[in-house]
Amino acid sequence: MQFETRKLGRTAAEVTTLGLGGATLGGNQADLTDADAKILCLEAFDSGIRYFDTAPFYGYGRSERLVGDSLRDLEGWTLSTKVGRRLRPRKGEQNQGDDWRQPLPFEPYFDYSYDGVMRSYEDSLQRLGLNRIDILYIHDIDTFTHGAETQPKMHAAAMDGAAKALDELRSSGEIKAIGIGVNEARPIADALSHAQWDCFLLAGRYTLLEQEPLESMLPAVEKHGASIVVGGPFNSGILVGRETWNYIKAPDDVMTRVKAIARVCDAHGVPLPAAALRFPLAHPAVASIIPGPRSAEELSQILEWWETDIPGSLWSDLKNEKLIAATAPVPA
Repeated sequence: MQFETRKLGRTAAEVTTLGLGGATLGGNQADLTDADAKILCLEAFDSGIRYFDTAPFYGYGRSERLVGDSLRDLEGWTLSTKVGRRLRPRKGEQNQGDDWRQPLPFEPYFDYSYDGVMRSYEDSLQRLGLNRIDILYIHDIDTFTHGAETQPKMHAAAMDGAAKALDELRSSGEIKAIGIGVNEARPIADALSHAQWDCFLLAGRYTLLEQEPLESMLPAVEKHGASIVVGGPFNSGILVGRETWNYIKAPDDVMTRVKAIARVCDAHGVPLPAAALRFPLAHPAVASIIPGPRSAEELSQILEWWETDIPGSLWSDLKNEKLIAATAPVPA
């Protein structure tokens, strides 16, 4: 398959419009063996996907390790990982409430300091077993992660320390692009005055189901000259037929809205997930979407949805029924 490539901000970094999210490679919602995870990565590459995203947090190093093992002998890929959490050896048993399945024997702790980020970058290169990382995101400086009381302190620490470290790594040519990876739009808007950012990974907040950032954050990002990578285009699974939204069981009002969107899609003979994949990319600020398939079979299904023909009348009907924002750009 041939995927369009788009530049990130004003940088030379390019990503395919469809990328591979690496959370499932770390054991999030998936019991992937190492062999199956590598098959998934290689199948993605063979399909034409060239953008791969991972993080130290995903399986406490496992996702980075598997992505690096998969890409090491290949060429032409673009890789992003994240800073803000470092890993230390876990001395006891894995926490019973831990969502990662079969993680490496480490535990994460937050460190948004300049020195911590520089060390995190070096640690990631070691875990990946690669000689370059293209994009670094400051990870999870949002209320979803830290809570309303602690988040402002964490955000400030990241702007004081992590942002300086990333800017130096970019200026020296070590990396091509810098940004923030979060589950909420507000931390992105709050960060715009602190550095010249290239890209932001926003999970689950600009999707076929949700477009709240359309009138506020997205115009500001465009003016700043940065790009958006949309993570979680299926809103944690609810747009592919599961009942999970924002990592929890979906409330009734969300379920009702999804059923209404699905009804319109069905009337046009379009699978709901196919529309969910295509919708965000119509916005000029969006460079890529990165779903996180749990297997090579799920990746194959995503690629099938990707190739679905979608009539323009689907988007107009969704707008007429007020199921997507009236001002939202839609695919041609």
